[in-house]
Amino acid sequence: MKPLLTAAGIAGAAAAAGTIGALAGAYTLFNRTIPRQNEVRVDIGEMADMERWEEYKKIIHPNKEWLLAREMEHITIKSRDGLTLHGDYVPADGSPDTIAITFHGYTGEGISNCSSIAAFFLRKGISCIIVDNRSHGKSEGKYIGFGILDRYDCLEWTKYAAERFGSDKKIILYGVSMGATTVLMAAGSPQLPENVKAIISDCAFTSPYDVFAHILKRDYHLPPFPVMNINDRLCRKKAGYGFSDYSTLTAVKDTKVPILFIHGANDNFVPTYMSEKNYKVCNSPKELLIVENAGHAASYYENVPIYEKTVSDFLEKYLNA
Repeated sequence: MKPLLTAAGIAGAAAAAGTIGALAGAYTLFNRTIPRQNEVRVDIGEMADMERWEEYKKIIHPNKEWLLAREMEHITIKSRDGLTLHGDYVPADGSPDTIAITFHGYTGEGISNCSSIAAFFLRKGISCIIVDNRSHGKSEGKYIGFGILDRYDCLEWTKYAAERFGSDKKIILYGVSMGATTVLMAAGSPQLPENVKAIISDCAFTSPYDVFAHILKRDYHLPPFPVMNINDRLCRKKAGYGFSDYSTLTAVKDTKVPILFIHGANDNFVPTYMSEKNYKVCNSPKELLIVENAGHAASYYENVPIYEKTVSDFLEKYLNA
C-alpha cells in the first residue's frame, strides 16, 4: 500500500509540526483512498514477489478464461441510497441448490479478483453472483465504502438472490480483503436472510480505522492521532460514514451463520491477527485456516489444494446441517 499512502505519509510526517501538517496529511489520505479510484491502489508486492506472482498468474489466467467462456448474465440492483450496483450471474450446470455471492477487494473488480474462486464454486455445482462493489467496476458510486457501506449492499444482493431464486436456495457469502470485511459486517445484521448458510472470509480487516492505523504505523511510524481523527471526520462529512462506525468484531459476535476465516501467514498489509481476533470472538460455528507463506489475498494461489479442501469440507459440513 506504499503507493497509496506515500503522499499521505510525507504530509502526515509534518503533522508533528502542527495543525496545518495534520490537515494536509488527512486530506491527502482521504483523497487517495476514499473517492472512487481509476487504478489499483494496492501494491502488488503486498501479495507476492514477482517470481511468486508469475506462478500465481498460471492459476489466475486459465481460471478467468474458463469463467469468461461460460454463460454469463449482467444483472443490477439498487442500493439503499439509490446507486445502481452491477454483478455477473453465472449459473452452474444442472440444477444447483446453492449460489455463492462474491465480493472483491479494494480498487479491484469482481471478475478480475474473484475469477478463480468463482471457477472453483462453479466446478462444484454452485452458481455464482460475482459482484462489483460500490464505486468499483461497473457499479455506481462516488465514495468507496470499506465494508461500512458495503455491508448494506451485501444484504441487498442476498435479498435479490432469495427473491429471484427462491428462499430455499442456499446462499454462500464469500469475500476477500475489503470484500471479506463486507461479508463479515453483513453477517451481524438481523436482516440477513435465513438461507445464508455459510460465510467465507479471506483476509478481512476488522475496521477501516484499524487497517489505516496499521499502515500509518508500519510504513511511517505515525500514531493514528491526529491524522486519522481528522480524516474520519472528513469521511463522515463527504462519504457519510466514519471509520469506526462498525467492526467485524461486533458483527461476528451477533451472527449464527457458520464462518470460515482464512488468512495468509505473511500478510503484512492486513495483519493476520485481525482474522485471529475475529475467530476468537465469533459466536457462531467457526473454522480458521492460516496459509503458510501467503501474502495479502494470496492464500488461494499459494496453496490451492489446502484452500479448496478446507472450503469444500466446510461447505459439506454446514450447507447440509
